[in-house]
Amino acid sequence: MFDFRGGIAMNVHHRIGVSKINVVRPEGELDLMTAPRLRSLLRQGRSRTTGPPRLIVDLGAVTFMDCSALRELCTAQNQAVEQGGWLRVVHAHRGIATLLRATRLTERFPRYANVRDARRDQMADCSP
Repeated sequence: MFDFRGGIAMNVHHRIGVSKINVVRPEGELDLMTAPRLRSLLRQGRSRTTGPPRLIVDLGAVTFMDCSALRELCTAQNQAVEQGGWLRVVHAHRGIATLLRATRLTERFPRYANVRDARRDQMADCSP
């Protein structure tokens, strides 16, 4: 686990096995100040695989997210797809859902209710 900016933590969990899916779990606020750390963490998550990057970003512990963090998610997803992989987002926070709707990115980042559903590609309904 990496600790930064007053106790807000972010970490990558490397899952060893057939699926080789990495899970990134940021906590706290994702904003202009924390976006560089998120970028680094997403890079780490993509680079810890031997095949195409498959990355789940679990936003369950995120209390606030702005467009700077969303930009990092878009960039990470583009890079994963270019390498034949994918990036999926787990979230239930109303503010995150509102941000995705306002930026018209709900189709790009469909909602997954939990990490298990994201691994199985079982999307949740669109309202958290």
